[in-house]
Amino acid sequence: MNGIQIKHVTKQFQEITALEDVSFNFEYGRIYGFLGRNGAGKSTLINIIANRIFADSGEVLVDGVPSRENMKVHEKIFCMSEADLYDKDLRIRDHFKWIGRFYESFDLEKAYDIAEKFGLDTNKKFKALSKGYQSIFKLTAALALNVPYVIFDEPVLGLDANHRELFYELLLRDYENNERTIIIATHLIEEVANIIEEVVLIDKGKVLLQDNVASLLEMGYSVSGLAEKVDEYCAGKNIIGCDELGNLKIAYLLGEKTPLPSGSGLTFSTMNLQKLFVKLTEKGDC
Repeated sequence: MNGIQIKHVTKQFQEITALEDVSFNFEYGRIYGFLGRNGAGKSTLINIIANRIFADSGEVLVDGVPSRENMKVHEKIFCMSEADLYDKDLRIRDHFKWIGRFYESFDLEKAYDIAEKFGLDTNKKFKALSKGYQSIFKLTAALALNVPYVIFDEPVLGLDANHRELFYELLLRDYENNERTIIIATHLIEEVANIIEEVVLIDKGKVLLQDNVASLLEMGYSVSGLAEKVDEYCAGKNIIGCDELGNLKIAYLLGEKTPLPSGSGLTFSTMNLQKLFVKLTEKGDC
């Protein structure tokens, strides 16, 4: 099958289990939001997919081919990450040349065009760039590569609002013209909520859920009112979290919404993706 298959991947660092028997797929031709709190295991799995580290057990398949130390997979995946893996003393234009040597699909003309849109000075050395422009260089390299699988790990780190908007615009335009799989790991969930098609949520080294964004938003809702009435309504339902203030309560639920009892004083509200993420991963009890 076309796509990235993660099959029973486990990774441990001394006494810490970063990933525990993780299995799911990134299908070809979709935009994914790969979400999780700090330390949830996102970056570990991304680095395993990118062949930067190796799993203790399990495997990753790319288009049905094992990816570990496999040069056939190299031309299919590119990972843009927070880590600075570039020679700090090289000029950006020289970095472009080296990327082109490692990836035949690198579009040099496209890279210069994107750099111009961002105002990236390609004559500068990597170390002379601000943190934001170092991120822009990495984004430019990723967007100029015509590979089937692109992973963005915290892609807009250090970018101002205008540059973030430009990145999302270029990403969507590129996706429309060149369908591929795009995986975005980010904490800025509301910024990508209208871009991503499917969510993979990881927590404490395990996959908590994988679902279509539209389906998740249809299933997620909140009910608020007097705590006693809220508890009565929520009995037997899938409660993922709640907030309380005095005798008032808001409960957050997943599942089918049943009518509110007449005269209960309860009200419904929709739940956005950010709130859904927070309630699914917070440690507090309801």
